[in-house]
This record gives sequence, structure tokens and C-alpha cells, in this order.
Amino acid sequence: MLSESQNIEYKESWRDEYLKWICGFANAHGGRIYIGVNDKKEVIGLLDSKRLMEDIPNKIVNYLGIVEDVNLLTEGEKEYIEIIVTPSNMPIAYKGTYHYRSGSTKQEMKGIALQQFIMNKMGQSWDDIPVYGATLDDIDRDAIDFFLRSSIRAGRMDEEETDTSTEEVLRNLGLITVKGELKNAAVLLFGKNVGQFFPSAQFKIGRFHTDESDLIVQDIIEGNIIQMASRVVDTLRTKYLLSPIHYEGLQRVEELEIPEKALRELIYNAIAHKDYSGPAIQMRIYDYSIELWNYGLLPEELTPADLLRKHSSYPRNHNIANVFYKAGFVESWGRGYKKISEELERVNMPLPVIEENGGGVMAVIKRKLMSDVIAEHDDRNDSVANVGVNVGVNVGVNVGVNVGVKNEEQKLTDRQRIIVSIIKSNPAITVKQMSEALSVTSRTIERDLAVMQKADVIRHEGSDKSGIWLILAQV
Repeated sequence: MLSESQNIEYKESWRDEYLKWICGFANAHGGRIYIGVNDKKEVIGLLDSKRLMEDIPNKIVNYLGIVEDVNLLTEGEKEYIEIIVTPSNMPIAYKGTYHYRSGSTKQEMKGIALQQFIMNKMGQSWDDIPVYGATLDDIDRDAIDFFLRSSIRAGRMDEEETDTSTEEVLRNLGLITVKGELKNAAVLLFGKNVGQFFPSAQFKIGRFHTDESDLIVQDIIEGNIIQMASRVVDTLRTKYLLSPIHYEGLQRVEELEIPEKALRELIYNAIAHKDYSGPAIQMRIYDYSIELWNYGLLPEELTPADLLRKHSSYPRNHNIANVFYKAGFVESWGRGYKKISEELERVNMPLPVIEENGGGVMAVIKRKLMSDVIAEHDDRNDSVANVGVNVGVNVGVNVGVNVGVKNEEQKLTDRQRIIVSIIKSNPAITVKQMSEALSVTSRTIERDLAVMQKADVIRHEGSDKSGIWLILAQV
């Protein structure tokens, strides 16, 4: 009996359709096909082995254009055939169709998947494709300058590069074809109106209470991807995540509840490795966790578990990854998630959970409870009076502009400022939940809320059970 492997197929007899399996093995990582062996891996033998030994090699050459080893084997008095398929450096087609062996299944590749497969075989990626109709007028010089400043600051470019023309910068980065056409990566990275060419180049942020059906507020970040991460982090800082304040001596320090280095690394990875033929990047923020998902499965060489340890780098978009590296956003050699883990361990947060989900990769980070955040910063500052939060703009709906405090003489207490920070983290929070977080009575919370509503600092919309709090003013 033969051993089992995901790179081995067993067939009782020969059919010409098995050329598709040979095609799939050749386009993937190679494999073996045994003819005259049943599904139980038992050799049952062939009656026409000699004829097949002539027909099969000829059909492989004629239909697939490749030469593979075809061997006649025996077990006792039974003869069976072994076909050894080696991986091909070139894409292989069978009657105009392309097949690929993935795991224990064979798939016919079509559309975008086929396009990406052929380009990868040719040493190219999707971001190498030229953009029809795009010119240098579609490139934002401010985005170019942002990249140059970042690269100089990271020590990966010299100061004099700031005087380089837009076209020269793009050529030096390999983002213009030999025919002078802008590549996908050029427009994605530096475009003035990226959505015109790539509608899915978006980063969606949503605040949910307990599940996806309970959306409280959302934002969509658009534009060039070289500046997208900074815009995303700014939005998270002002509207979605806590930024507790503590003091190191006389120095006021504001840190996000999740280390910013880890947060940025997660966002950069999602942007750089996204398959831009699919939907937007999505970040779902819940009471107790954050889920970041980007379209595009991991390469076959990697598993989700591999990402959290040292591993080789397999960038989906080579040009984008190269620009992000030059800008100092990411490191080469596949250390992105390792850096994320190190930053989370530094603040005693659990490692992210990585999984393949819905045709993409999802990273899940557990959030700390509000009460734990307050307690930690209380311990650091010896007094809850020193716990503050950088509140920013309203967290619920667009109210136009920050209106300020109605009564200029109205001063918020430290507890009231903490309540504002709690509302920022969870606009749907109830009075009872606030009282439990702050270890005070519900009546005390109600008095504080009444004061802040009168001063036009906050407002409540909807019912007591299903409504949300809106932050109307900077405090």
C-alpha cells in the first residue's frame, strides 16, 4: 500500500481528463499521479500498461508542452504507472484553460486569479500593470514630497532627493514602464484621485457594540495609500480609541490604548498586502476587540501561525512593498507581525490572533476594559485626577463643527472628563455601565451627564436602551 500525500493522486485507470491534474501539479508545486491504484492506495494493476507507457508521455507533450517522467512499476505481478510532475517556471495550459493544484483539490483559474497567476510566473505582480489613461497629471506632488520626507527621515534616501522631479522619483522607484506608462502602484501610492481608477482602495472603520448588526458609527478613509495609514491612525485617535494621559515627571504623555507602533504596522501590512481586485480594507471595533481584515489569502508558503514568528517575506504587491520599505513604514524579511507582537507584549497585551477568513487575512486584537485602563493610569499617576483623555471631535454623527462649551465658565471635573473618554470608546454605553466602570452610583453619573448636556458638551440621541451619546465639544 502506498502512502498518502496532498501532492499525490491515485487513479484506477487512465483517462485523458487526468491531463488537467498534471497541468495543475505543474502550475503549483509538482506532484505524482499513480495509475492502477485505487482510493485505498492499493495497487490493483493495469491491463494495458504497455500501451499507456507510450500514449501518456506523448499526450503530456502534445497537450501541455512539457516533458515529465512516466515510470512503469510493479507490485507482485501487478503493473502500475507513476507520473512524476515537476513544477513549471512558465504557466501551463490544457486546451486553453489553466489549472492549479491547491491542497487536495484542483481548480481552474479564471479572471483576476488567472491574471495574477500568470504575472507571478513571469516574475511580475498586479501592481506592475500599467493604468490605462493615467498620466503624470494624476500624480499628487504633495504625496511625493511626503514620501521623500519619510524616506529621508528613515535614512533610506539622501537629503538632496527632495529636488527630484515627480517623473524621476517614479522612474527611480520602478513605477513607470519602459513605454512611459504609469503602473498601478504609482497611482495607488501617489494618485490625486485614486478612487477614479481603483474604487476598492478604501479603508473602512466601523464601531460596533456587540456584533456586526449593531453598527454605531463609521468612517471611510480614501485617497493615496502612501498617506492612508496616517489618516487612519488620526481618525482612530480622535474618534475611536482611548488616549489616556499620564505624566512622566512634568512631561504630559498621551498614549493610545494600543501601542501606535503596533497599530501602524498592522495598518501598513493590510494596505501593502491587500489584493486590490477585491473589497476595501475593514476595521471593526467592538467593546472588547478590534478586527482588521484585508482581502487576499496568504501565499501557500505561509500559514497564519508563521506570521507571528520569523519567516521569509512574500509580498503580494512588490512595488508597493518596496516603496513602503524605502519610506521606513515596514521592514523587509517578514518581521512585521513580530514587531507587532513585541509592542503588545511590552504593554502586557495578548498577541494578535491571525486567521484566514472570507477570502482574506484577519488580525484580532483584544482591547482592555475601560476600568482596567483607568486603573492602570491611576496607578501611574497616584490619583484619578490626573487621568485625562485627548477627546477630539464628535464620535457619533457629523455635527458640522466643534461648537465649544456653551458656558465658557463651565469647568469639567476629572470624573466628567473620564466619562467623556468612556463615551468616546463606546458611544452606546449605558449609565449603569459607566457607574460600574467608575465605581460610583448611577445617580452620580446621571448628575454628571446632566451637567455636561446642559453645557452642550455631550448629547444623547435615541432611547435609553438603544440610543447613543454624541460628543459635541473639545474639552
